[in-house]
Parts: sequence; C-alpha cells; structure tokens
Amino acid sequence: MLKNIRLGIIRETKFPPDKRVPVTPAQVADIHRMFPNVTVCVEPSPFRCFSNDEYAYLDVELACEMSACDILLGVKEVKLESLLPGKTYIFFAHVAKKQPQNRELLRTILKKNITLIDYEYLTKPDGSRIVAFGRWAGIVGAYNALRARGNRTNNFKLKPAHECHDMDEVFAGLKKITLKPIKILITGGGRVANGALEVMNVLNLKRVTPKEFLTETFTEAVYCQIEPMHYVKRKDGQLFDMLHFIQNPADYESTFKPYTKVTDIFIACHFWDNKSPHFIEKNDFLEPDFKITVIADISCDVNGPIHSTLRATTIDSPFFGYNPQLGIEEVPFTRPTNVTIMSVDNLPGELPRDASRDFGRDLFERVFPALFGEDENRIIERATITKDGKLTPKFAYLQDYVDGKE
Repeated sequence: MLKNIRLGIIRETKFPPDKRVPVTPAQVADIHRMFPNVTVCVEPSPFRCFSNDEYAYLDVELACEMSACDILLGVKEVKLESLLPGKTYIFFAHVAKKQPQNRELLRTILKKNITLIDYEYLTKPDGSRIVAFGRWAGIVGAYNALRARGNRTNNFKLKPAHECHDMDEVFAGLKKITLKPIKILITGGGRVANGALEVMNVLNLKRVTPKEFLTETFTEAVYCQIEPMHYVKRKDGQLFDMLHFIQNPADYESTFKPYTKVTDIFIACHFWDNKSPHFIEKNDFLEPDFKITVIADISCDVNGPIHSTLRATTIDSPFFGYNPQLGIEEVPFTRPTNVTIMSVDNLPGELPRDASRDFGRDLFERVFPALFGEDENRIIERATITKDGKLTPKFAYLQDYVDGKE
C-alpha cells in the first residue's frame, strides 16, 4: 500500500515575488483524483497568478500549516528563514552550478536536514530534462526583443507581456505589427529557442539558412537559427563534433563575429558553459560595421559570453541602453548609438498562467507518479541534491562550494 503523503504548495518568498505556481487549482483537483494517497494543501498568497479564491472554489485546503506537510513544492528559491527543518523541498534552487549568491541557501538546507530536489535535475535516463519553463522564456524573450525594436524605431508599440491576459493576447498583438526588412538571429536549439521560433512563426517571417543570412540582402524581415556548429570551431582544425564540444568547450574558439555585421536583432537562447568561447567581446561593439541594435539575452549569463549583459533586468523594467564607447549602462531609448539590452532572468513570470499550466502538466504526467509512488526510473533520486544533512553522491562536488573554498 502506498504511503499517505501531505503535499504543501508554498507561498513564493523570493523578492520580487514570482507569480507562477507549480500546479494550478485544476491540477490540484486532478492530483486528488489520480493519487488518492496524496492530500494537497496550499499556503495562501496575495501574489499568485491563480488567486486563493480559485483554489478554494475547487475545495483545495488553504487554512493549513506547511509544517504538517511531508513535501513542499514551490517555484523559486526559498528565503532562508522560511525553510522548515526536516522537510522535503522541490524548487529551482540554483546551487548545483556553484552560484555564489545561493551558497548560504545550500548551507542552510544542509544545516536544517532538508531533502532538496531540484526541478532542473529531474531528467530521463539519457539526461534530457523532464520539466522546464524554457518554452515560455523563449516566447516572452523574443516578444520583448520586438518590443524593444518598436520602441527604438517608433514604428510600432507592443504592450508588456505581463499586461496581457495570456499568450493569445500576446500573439494577437504581434499579428498587428509589420517589420521592415531586418535580420533576426536566434542562437540555440532547445526549449528556449523553440519558444522564440514560435514568435517568428506568428509573424510569418521567412526563415533563411546561416549562409543566406550572412551573404544575402532581403526585401522582407527574415530570421535565422544557429547552433554551436555555426558559431564555434575546434582550435585543432578538426571537424565539429557536438559531444566533443559539450565535453571539451575550452578546445573551441568563436566564429560568431561575422553575424554581428549583418544582424539587427540578436535573441540569445543558447546554453553556455563558462569554459566555452564568448559570443561578443567588449571591443566587438566598437567596430565600425557592428550592426546589432537589440540584444535579447534570454540566457542571461551576467559577465558571460555577451559583454553587454551587465546585469539581469526585471519584468517591470526590462531594458537598458549599453553605451559601446563608455562600456556602461544608460537609460534605454535615449541615445541612438546605444545597443538596447533585454536581460530579464525570470521571463516566464510575464505569462504566469500559461507557463504554470504547462509546467504543472509536465509534473503531473512525468514526475508525480515517481514522487508519490515508486521511483523505478530513479527520476527523483537523480534530482536529489541533499538528504539526511549531506550532499548526495552525485552532488558531492559541491562540498568545496559549501565550505567556501570555491
């Protein structure tokens, strides 16, 4: 017989508050139907995209103590003082890559004997991720890139995505605009890039090959998607090999510069390893034929491969102007020679209802059977970073990070 489990949906405590939820009210009702051994309790919150009343309408318990729950489910990092000792938490922890800002979070989790399961590491046996918000980051990031273009040129105006009711309204607004003959470049090939491609398809833009993008002129707006084989090469002159690149990124050098000469809008959706080559260095912006006017850095690697990503921006204030001559941030849309930068690091939060439905559906279908039953394929095990006050063997490499030696 399966063990009875009390699942708590926690209130988001990170500031600014994230409006997304791991499961919607309708999905909570489905949990109760499909997993009779599970009882769900939702911690009230004034910030969620789904209101307390929407949960209450479906008879979801709200007047409850999270301390009485076995598993606590959230979205973003939890404030240290809100962490309850001895519990199992599931959220995006952002500790496994040794992020300096979250070192104390991991220390506190270990100190409080918390079992931490990270969404990012819920994977299939082949390593592919099971749940993610990447599609929505791509959709909103590409939309914001076009917003920036409209603001720069005054040719059209798009309302912020978070002021739209849902994705349908976002896409309806896009269909109203007409782009002049520009070139849009998308890097990456995963969920995020696919989300950006959805926006290109809504606009019915022509897709061109990397060679066409670099060498031809068009009388209409076009876009091009490139992956690592198009923007890096091996230093030893051997043919590109994706597996070799993933395992040995330092053995490669960038071939991205030609794209900076022909691109108007750059939408960065790639995954980047800190040992990989950079895309745009500081001096690249100063070259007289540098053409990019808008960079939507969805990947948002601050001080990383795109020099102009000086910081993460926010949903309420998504843009800043990068002054290439001074190498500093300025107020957006005030100096025509500046490059407009969009580097929001929680883009799915702009369409929280749509993003939450997608995310909860994936949890329900791909994760909950293992979480609430038998973890036969070790899905939960692979994503468990801490247990019994210790790092699990897979994540033992984080010990020096915890100890402050890195």
